[in-house]
Amino acid sequence: MKAETQFPIVKEGFVFIGGGLLLTFAATVTVGRGAGLFCGLLTLFMTWFFRDPHRVVPKEHGLLVSPADGTVLEISKISDHPLIKGPAIKMSIFLNVFDVHIDRVPVEGRVVDVIYNAGRFFAANVPKASLENEQNTVVMETDSGKKIVLVQIAGFIARRIVCWIEKGAMMNRGERFGLIRFGSRVDLIFPDTINLQVSSGDRVWGGETILGRFS
Repeated sequence: MKAETQFPIVKEGFVFIGGGLLLTFAATVTVGRGAGLFCGLLTLFMTWFFRDPHRVVPKEHGLLVSPADGTVLEISKISDHPLIKGPAIKMSIFLNVFDVHIDRVPVEGRVVDVIYNAGRFFAANVPKASLENEQNTVVMETDSGKKIVLVQIAGFIARRIVCWIEKGAMMNRGERFGLIRFGSRVDLIFPDTINLQVSSGDRVWGGETILGRFS
């Protein structure tokens, strides 16, 4: 397993934080303290948004962990999903702008495919976001041959999906694979043989919360 970084800020945030610091200085000098204070608070928000906290990933065999921090928006059944190749469950996790936005893989396995689709930018907490919004789909396969599908979905504010992994990569449970800026949704689709341990409305934490167990 790759070593967990201990640096508290994800690298994609440096340009925003650095730009915010420069803007704070410029606003203070040219406009005044009020404008500088506003830009400084915005910079603090950027620092908070791009935080990358350490997570303790459960080691027990056969677990499915949450791919993201947020709230379980919806859990629904699919009679026959083309990527799962059979009955499946879809779980949607909504991330507001104050949640950690690092996405993590829920199982150990191989990346079978990475599929990006351009789309629209509806609010991430409405049902049509899963169908029409910009999204990136990661298909994984476990050692036992089970397929797990992760879908990063942009929202009304989120306009940039970042995915660090490619087809063929071997991933460990809880390992980082991307992020979405700013406020978003992650759909997780998995075989209906998994025994769920969460319900709609529950708060979950990426890499740590156990969503279910393989039967």
